[in-house]
Amino acid sequence: MTTAEIKKNAEAKMARSIESFKTELQKIRTGRAHPGILDHVQVEYYGSMVPISQVANVSLLDSRTISVQPWEKPMGAKIEKAIRESDLGLNPSSQGDLIRVPMPALTEERRKDLTKVVRNAGEDARIAVRNVRRDANELVKKLVKDKLATEDDERRSQDEVQKLTDRTIAEIDKLVQGKEAEILAV
Repeated sequence: MTTAEIKKNAEAKMARSIESFKTELQKIRTGRAHPGILDHVQVEYYGSMVPISQVANVSLLDSRTISVQPWEKPMGAKIEKAIRESDLGLNPSSQGDLIRVPMPALTEERRKDLTKVVRNAGEDARIAVRNVRRDANELVKKLVKDKLATEDDERRSQDEVQKLTDRTIAEIDKLVQGKEAEILAV
């Protein structure tokens, strides 16, 4: 393995960390509705647990209401129950074969709690990126120790990995600020 391969590997892992963080941010409920909120809610479908999006059409009615249209009529009650029992604190209502999921307005206290959750998730993402940096630097040191790379290569590689880490952490910080602004917007 060369220093270029190590850098490329670290870059890929950092990109995956950011994607994971973005997915985590989507799960955090703001006052606004978006279909991604229901992505991790599972419903029983012929004996196995599947995401709601695989048994129903999930879309927006307006900025504060999600509509869920089951593809099969008997799934309506199961989907409604799954949403109600999820950790999202939502209260769906059934209107014929359409399930409406209104998003309740967030209280000031809840908004502050959610910003703390966002900051903690951001810190976890930063830690993951720093761990990738540490692993990459250790691999380069091992190459130098095994005399497969020079100390100049080691220094250059560490600088490149540090710049990559700084860019990735700046992107995470930007995502955290954006989500906080979204949560605090009334």
